[in-house]
Amino acid sequence: MTLFTRSYPLGSSEFEQLVRNQVQSALVEDVGSGDLTAQLLPANQLSSANIVVRETAIICGQDWVNECFKQVDPNVSLNWLVKEGERVNPDQVICYIYGSARSLLTTERCALNFLQTLSATASATRSYVDAIAGTPCQILDTRKTIPNLRLAQKYAVTVGGGQNQRLALYDCILIKENHIAAARGIEAVLEKAFAIRPIKPIQIEVEDLNQLTEALNAGATSVLLDNFSIEQMRAAVALNKQSQKPAILESSGGITLENVREIALTGVDRISVGSLTKNVQAIDFSMRIRIPLN
Repeated sequence: MTLFTRSYPLGSSEFEQLVRNQVQSALVEDVGSGDLTAQLLPANQLSSANIVVRETAIICGQDWVNECFKQVDPNVSLNWLVKEGERVNPDQVICYIYGSARSLLTTERCALNFLQTLSATASATRSYVDAIAGTPCQILDTRKTIPNLRLAQKYAVTVGGGQNQRLALYDCILIKENHIAAARGIEAVLEKAFAIRPIKPIQIEVEDLNQLTEALNAGATSVLLDNFSIEQMRAAVALNKQSQKPAILESSGGITLENVREIALTGVDRISVGSLTKNVQAIDFSMRIRIPLN
C-alpha cells in the first residue's frame, strides 16, 4: 500500500472528495459563468463522442474525467473500454460518451486536461519501474509537482507502479542541507528530529560519505544520497551494511532512464525521480463528436 492509498483509499469518501474538489476548481477556472460557444448549439441536441489516444500510454485519471462530466451534466454517460492503469496504443478508442452536445463540448477540455496530465505521470513512472525490473529497488516521486495537483499526481505515480516519497511537509521529516546548516550539524538536527517527532518517518539528506557516516552514527534510519556518483553509491551501500543498524538508502538527483538501472544495481533501496511529476510531457488525447442523435 502506498502513502497515497493509505491516506485516500480508492473508493473511499476521502478519495471521492479529493477528486470532487479538484474537478470543481478546474471547472470554475475553465467554464466560469458559462460556456459562450456551446450556446451556439441547440439546447436539446444529443450527441455521441469518443476519446482517442494518439500515442502509447498508461491510462490514468478516469475518476477525474467521470467527475468532470458529472458536475457539468449528471445525465451524460461514459463507457470506458480500458481499465485504469492499462497500457494503450496509438489511435485506440478508450471511451464512448453520450449526452447533450453542449455538455460534451463544455466538459471536453477540462476532462482531457486531467487525463493527459495524469496519464503522463503514470506513463513516465511505468517507464522507470520497467527499467529497474528484477531488482528490489523502488521508484519514488518527489514534491516537485504541479500546484494544486499534488495529490492527483501522487495517485498517478501509484497507478504507474511507483511509490510516494512523502505526500507533503506534514507527512514526514526530510532534513536537507539548509536544515543541517541552520541546526549546526547532522548530529544536532537528528537529535532534535527524534525528540519532536518520534513516530513520523525521519529522513536526512547527505552529500558525501563523511556525512553518511555521521548520519549513521547519529542513528539515522533513512538517508537520501544527494547527487552521488555510481562509485559513491556503491561505497555508501557497503558502508551502510557495516553499520550496526543499516538505514534505508535512497538515491536522488540526476536520475534518468539511461542511468536508473545502473543506480538500482548499486544496491540502494529507493530512487526518487522529480521528473515524474515536474517535467510532464502530456499524453495526446482527443475527443471527437461522432453522430448528432436528434
